Amino acid sequence: MDSVDARLERLERRCRRLQGLTFSALALAGVGLGTAALKPAPMLGGELVASRLVLNDAQGQRRASLGLDDSGAAGLVLHDGTGRPRALLGVAVDGSPRLRFSTAGGESLAELTVYSDEAPRLTLSKPGGVDLFSVGLQVDGSSRLELADADGRPRAILGADEHGSPGLLLVDRRGQARVELRVGPSDGASLRVEGLDGEVFQAPAVLQ
Repeated sequence: MDSVDARLERLERRCRRLQGLTFSALALAGVGLGTAALKPAPMLGGELVASRLVLNDAQGQRRASLGLDDSGAAGLVLHDGTGRPRALLGVAVDGSPRLRFSTAGGESLAELTVYSDEAPRLTLSKPGGVDLFSVGLQVDGSSRLELADADGRPRAILGADEHGSPGLLLVDRRGQARVELRVGPSDGASLRVEGLDGEVFQAPAVLQ
């Protein structure tokens, strides 16, 4: 029979082997947990969902914001170095896309809007909100270009109807048409001029 010392020695060897296996298992588990912690959390469907996104510069000043306004229209607003909005790219609630450039005070200087998927309109304004220039296409296919005075009153109107017949209209400060030049659908040209005293000159004498 084995002596007591021999049996104790065999028992100690077994304990040392078990300790080695245990330490190895713990080390492998630690490596696995560390690798899992380094992996970024997956985004479902590859989307980042947020109601508003704001970008600030190194000084903490807002430079861009993406979100919805009070009416539910979506837009991207770009701000200047002082945080004031200067450019807007958005889509209105009715689906009309819009691009706008503003003064530091928030007044529109240039704006491009598309109505009803087929009627784009470009306006140029002076500070104060007065439109001085506008050009656009109508839903019926006609086109129109307007030049306004300092008060926003249209003074020169150039356009073409839905058939492509062009015309030019010059208006006085009271909104009264003074000069009208047009080419009709049959390619006949006409000119009408009205003076301050109401005297009218037209050619040909009978407008078509």
